[in-house]
Amino acid sequence: MKIVKVAALCLALTVSTSVLAQEVLTNESVTSLIAAGLGEQTVVAKIKASPSSFDTSATKLVELKKAGVSDGVIAAMIEAGSGSNVSALAMGASDSPNPRAPHASGIYLLGNQTPAKMIRIDATSANQTKTGGFLGYALTGGIAKMKINTVIPGNSARVVTAAPRPTFYFYFDQAGASLSNGASGNFWLAGPGAAITSPSEFSLVKFKVKKDRREAAVGSFNIAGAKSGVQDNQRIALTYVDVRPGVFEVTPQADLEPGEYGFVYSTTTGGGFGAYSAGATMSRIFDFSVTPK
Repeated sequence: MKIVKVAALCLALTVSTSVLAQEVLTNESVTSLIAAGLGEQTVVAKIKASPSSFDTSATKLVELKKAGVSDGVIAAMIEAGSGSNVSALAMGASDSPNPRAPHASGIYLLGNQTPAKMIRIDATSANQTKTGGFLGYALTGGIAKMKINTVIPGNSARVVTAAPRPTFYFYFDQAGASLSNGASGNFWLAGPGAAITSPSEFSLVKFKVKKDRREAAVGSFNIAGAKSGVQDNQRIALTYVDVRPGVFEVTPQADLEPGEYGFVYSTTTGGGFGAYSAGATMSRIFDFSVTPK
């Protein structure tokens, strides 16, 4: 009898340890903890201290109840799923390859290393611009277009991938309110009262690499007027799908050649004169490199 009890206890501890070691709690994690004999107070504490991805739809709540999960545990799962209970430990899970795990707001590259993990791409604000095609503009009396290029320092990005068609995840502020200073957040503010909420507001471009910098065209002008933003023929087509509220999976529609790339969000700051009267352009860029395999 003692041997049976010891074996049962070892099994419970093994299951508990396996579940507790998981990076992100799910419905199945909770039912496993309950089945292992852990009490309500312990399970609730674990839920509050861990990143989670719970399905709290009506059907799943009924399944949880039938599985013997107490009302207190279910309530803790609902609270965690609402986004109001993302703990500080969630910040440590920002490299989790699970897109449903809590991540701080930003753009992440899903790395192709083993084990897989997400790599956060830091934003670069580029307010330095250069003009190109001035000679043609001058010789044609302003008929030929002069390009306005955004410039970022360095000839290569910090984040590198060998995948020709990499996968990215965009986490906007509403995906994790407590990780971005409240529901309104501030990481994705594009200006007073304006927030970026969709990958469609970004343009993926390939940079031209110079000696000590990278450049991409973000506008043009001639005697007919000025245009700001990345031109259609320079945008790389993207596909994106919703993962959960505020989280999108983004992939290029075609393989990328080796080179320097970036997701560009351009804003017009106003001011300027003459051909520049449409406003000066400031770009926010999330850059990465694609290397040959």
